[in-house]
Amino acid sequence: MPFTSPFAASTAKAGHGSIELSVLPPDTPVLRNVSYQYPLKLVAPDPLPPPDKSTDADAPRLVHTVFLLTYGGGIVAGDSINLSIGLQGRASLILLTQGSTKIFKTPDPTLVSRQHMTVSLVQGSALVYLPDPVQPFAHTAFSQSQIYTLEKEEGSLCACDWVTSGRSARGENWDIYEYKSRNEVWTVGEAGKKRLLLRDNLILDKHGRTGLQLSRRMDGYSVFGTLIIRGPVFASLSQFFLDEFEALPRIGGRNWGDAAQPELTPREQRRAQRQQREKADGLIWSAANVRGFVLVKFASREVEGSRNWLRDMIREEGSILMAFGERAVLCLK
Repeated sequence: MPFTSPFAASTAKAGHGSIELSVLPPDTPVLRNVSYQYPLKLVAPDPLPPPDKSTDADAPRLVHTVFLLTYGGGIVAGDSINLSIGLQGRASLILLTQGSTKIFKTPDPTLVSRQHMTVSLVQGSALVYLPDPVQPFAHTAFSQSQIYTLEKEEGSLCACDWVTSGRSARGENWDIYEYKSRNEVWTVGEAGKKRLLLRDNLILDKHGRTGLQLSRRMDGYSVFGTLIIRGPVFASLSQFFLDEFEALPRIGGRNWGDAAQPELTPREQRRAQRQQREKADGLIWSAANVRGFVLVKFASREVEGSRNWLRDMIREEGSILMAFGERAVLCLK
């Protein structure tokens, strides 16, 4: 006689997960829900208090952290991951990975691995998403999207999206079939009408319209990334990136020694040292104010060049560490 389970059939779908963070009265942030299905795995360590609450008496008493993982250490050909995240009230969340997101070889270029994440933010909530870079192996096809929704254009967001050329130790150099990454930020008004605020697309394919191999078109760079910053929590960080980009040396701005060199302030000394490291690492970057966002683009010859630069910028400015703690930059160490 066949066995009949007394429990209802599971409605969970493979690769689906959700994170719901809210604030219980009077001001205690809690993870209401953390759920996931293979191949996705979510790990939520105990929340920690922010290092500094003196600047904002209404700041959350605890900052939650969730690590995004996959069973087997990467995304296998044909895998599909869907993650939804909701932040309510004055909740703060750090979203991290435990190593680079590895994309494994596909037997067929049409068999694409996919990853989709949706995030909802309300007034007073804040998300720091600083993962390790995506590392597509040779002969992979991958597509991902990150869709952020800001209720009434409120909420604070700091999200990094970066990709490497593959396993350099094995001679891989953008030997992929296809890589796509799309970041969108929407707002929802009182009537529930959605409006697009920002869309950023990265499309890398093997040959492209020119017919040249991708490795030749990347001009020797092995890392390419985008940092998206918006909201009151990250206002200081946004301005810092804009100021530092404005201070980068420009063509024609060389000092030819006609006048005595002024004594540098401590900030100018740190800036000069960082710019020397950027030059040594072959790192280039830009920052622009786009419809209320600060959009930062960066590329470097090696992964560590981008990692060190981003860590140095965030540490020097300091506001993320003060509001979220050292966990926020674990993936940059």
